[in-house]
Amino acid sequence: MEAFFRTHSYLVEHTNAPVRRLLMDEIDWNHRMIGIKGTRGVGKTTFLLQYAKEHFDIHDRKCLYINMNNFYFQGRGISDFAGEFYRQGGKVLLIDQVFKETNWSHELRKCYDLYPELKIVFTGSSVMRLKEENPELNGIVESYNLRGFSFREFINLQTENKFNFQPYSLEDILENHEHLARQVLPNVSPSSYFQNYLHHGFYPFFLEHRNYSENLLKTMNMMTEVDILLIKQIELKYLTKIKKLFYQLAVNGPKAPNISQLANDIETSRATVMNYIKYLADARLINIIYPVGQAFPKKPTKVMLHNTNLMYAIYPNEINEQDIMETFFVNSLWKDHKINQTGKENTYTVDEERHFRICNAKNIGKIKILPNTIYARYNTEIGKGNQIPLWLLGFLY
Repeated sequence: MEAFFRTHSYLVEHTNAPVRRLLMDEIDWNHRMIGIKGTRGVGKTTFLLQYAKEHFDIHDRKCLYINMNNFYFQGRGISDFAGEFYRQGGKVLLIDQVFKETNWSHELRKCYDLYPELKIVFTGSSVMRLKEENPELNGIVESYNLRGFSFREFINLQTENKFNFQPYSLEDILENHEHLARQVLPNVSPSSYFQNYLHHGFYPFFLEHRNYSENLLKTMNMMTEVDILLIKQIELKYLTKIKKLFYQLAVNGPKAPNISQLANDIETSRATVMNYIKYLADARLINIIYPVGQAFPKKPTKVMLHNTNLMYAIYPNEINEQDIMETFFVNSLWKDHKINQTGKENTYTVDEERHFRICNAKNIGKIKILPNTIYARYNTEIGKGNQIPLWLLGFLY
């Protein structure tokens, strides 16, 4: 136990979170069991340590961070360890990568039942279905998702929080985008940061002194090899098929997938292809867009990579500007809004009521402007009326 406390103190003391994540204030910390999901590389470990740093002194033994990567837990279950911590006066146990424990959901349930004054906050992969696949956690766990940096967070980071830009709601952006843009533009020029964000701003590890694209490729491999195979309990022999499918979807660009052709390419059934597509979406490697009123296992109208950084890492020489901007649009709204598509390629339906078209501001004169459509324009920093600057949607969280 002493070794864990020493590690905890060292990690918390040396934790540096240059941007305070919005999720920190969205979580109801009064709950006894809190699950924080997120894809690899979005900063879940830093998030846990930052919580400990904000709420406890580094030497306060009421809070303890542990990581299931530690081989110690190969011989001891979570509930047994938590019991010892609890009896020593522990109040908050922070468990990183909980899915590395074989019977993690059963162990967490035991903790909840046996130690009524112990709060557990754990992290897990975005592939995990906390309640659907673990009924013993129903009614006791509150689940949250930690995403990669938004464009707003990226600008705050790059400007060292000098301006501390706050998020805006979609409603506020649509009604007051001209006013909101005027609040931002005197301080920074969004276009000075936008391309860098599209290329390498989503995952916090761009701050590390390593080649970003190589690190991202490594992370993507870990998503398939560990997050999908381990958590979904898929045999290793099928890994090649999943990776090949992901690559095919990526290089084909944002469009409706040809399920029959993909099934033929990776030598499996159509049903298996659809399941693999769903797993890739759960891992936050792709986003699946359906027509209004439809969902899995129906055929999607479009499959696109989850964020623009992935596009630059996989096929940097073949990137289409329109595809990049649509991917940014979908990723920015994905957190709190429902996105569908029916009909024209670059037109989307948000929350089943608002119609958006993503377009180049340089070509806006060639487009017939319709009153019931919102035009998200790129290559501009300002908008007017129902034409909004696309970058401002990066301030949604």
